[in-house]
Amino acid sequence: MLTPNVTRRSLILGGGAALLAAPALIRGQGTGFMRDPFALGVASGDPAEDGFVIWTRLAPDPLDQHGGMTMAIAKVGWEVASDPNFRTIVAKGEALARPEFAHSVHVEVEGLGPMRDYWYRFTAGGAVSRIGHARTTIAPGKPLDRLRFGTFGCQRWQDGLYTAAQGLAAADLDFLFHYGDFIYEYGGGTIVRPGLPTTPAVRASAGQECYSLDDYRIRYAQEMADPDLQALLAATPMYVTMDDHEVENNWAGLIDQENDPQEVFAFRRACAFQAWYEHMPVRKAQFPLPGAVRVHRSRGFGDLVQANFLDTRQFRTDQPCGDNYQPLCAGQDDPNATMMSVDEEAWLDRNLMDHGARWTLIGQQVMMMPIDRRQANEPQRIENMDSWAGYNVARKRMIARLAKRGDAIVVTGDEHKHYAGNLLSTDGAKAAAEFVGTSLSSGGDGSDPKPGVTPPVLTHNPELAFYCYRRGYLVCDVTRNTWRTDFMVVDQVSKPGGAISKRASFAVEKGSPVLHAA
Repeated sequence: MLTPNVTRRSLILGGGAALLAAPALIRGQGTGFMRDPFALGVASGDPAEDGFVIWTRLAPDPLDQHGGMTMAIAKVGWEVASDPNFRTIVAKGEALARPEFAHSVHVEVEGLGPMRDYWYRFTAGGAVSRIGHARTTIAPGKPLDRLRFGTFGCQRWQDGLYTAAQGLAAADLDFLFHYGDFIYEYGGGTIVRPGLPTTPAVRASAGQECYSLDDYRIRYAQEMADPDLQALLAATPMYVTMDDHEVENNWAGLIDQENDPQEVFAFRRACAFQAWYEHMPVRKAQFPLPGAVRVHRSRGFGDLVQANFLDTRQFRTDQPCGDNYQPLCAGQDDPNATMMSVDEEAWLDRNLMDHGARWTLIGQQVMMMPIDRRQANEPQRIENMDSWAGYNVARKRMIARLAKRGDAIVVTGDEHKHYAGNLLSTDGAKAAAEFVGTSLSSGGDGSDPKPGVTPPVLTHNPELAFYCYRRGYLVCDVTRNTWRTDFMVVDQVSKPGGAISKRASFAVEKGSPVLHAA
């Protein structure tokens, strides 16, 4: 947890049973709702030193077109307390849940104390939500000795259960970083993957593939009703970004996989952006404007960590070489190819100047290491053109930035596998460490290598120190001299009862980007 240089009393997170309990039943008669309007739970996000966002959405019938709500504005009360029993209310108010935004509510709570635990809840029509928990941060530059956070993402409903979320919820973390793919746009009750036979889904997605605003809203509603995910979001505040499946697989800027007219895809993308905003605990700064939504943002955690959360999807150019896993091609070296907008690159350059923190976090979506993906018997190098490997000039520019800092850690998702490795400069020197977190469920149960057999990816990529094809998440434990990342896995997601365990830990010492087993 957040620990300042000065001694302070440990916070007791009492009320855990209430925090992780099922949503509250509607109390008494005359509530105005036939069912629990808080069926999608509560969440908090973008914590700062004086507050955070708290979120909910009124949806007594989540899979209904309008969530079971009438098309009218509804009043929602909210309270924040310094104790889980709400004996001391420190902030309260009333928000309007508007039908234009699926009756979602985003309250930016301010005026709270730094590095403290708070509890919050909502009320509407006599109904009371479950209790959520959030923790404030500390102002940039203030003394800070320790920070613990978790990363997760890539939760495909059809592929499996979100058992791994149970471990994250119980980990007592300062915050979560969600690297993207909160939903998958695919519909139906089967799983289709390129080159593999179609298989039955572990659980079916509601509806067909998402195209309209209603489609995306229903998909988020199904997602948010998952009990494990709901408990996690109620337990820990989150900085959330997005990747491709919030809209469509491997989209890039205004280009989709079907090569639709850009104005057509722009409309679909705008629907997806609105649904993302409606269901994520984000600030007004992330409100979707015509044609775009601001995903990238930064947060300083005392004098310990300067975090930069990137957007590598919305303004990138089209993937080279036909996209997906391909042999090397000339398009990878296109000097005009970009992963981020000019404005975002300039923003990052400013943030990477002398910010005074011990560590620099780059939280982003797709792998920065140019991994050779070929199998054991394939003679030719294969790379993922949807990752930074498809944008070599931009990738080299980014690594040069990080090498100049000397204290950068890159945290990534998308791959549905765990990786730990080093980013190499053009001269082969180790510039930074990259920790890649696997998926929450995408890819199904996964597997372990056969005893005595080294996976080809480790054979072909000496910069890699670790690889694991299981579901799970990362926990990063940062102190003034060491950054340690724990690779957590769950042994199955295809049925209940999966066991969560730590598969490996790797660390980086302050002053050297070289990974070592911890």
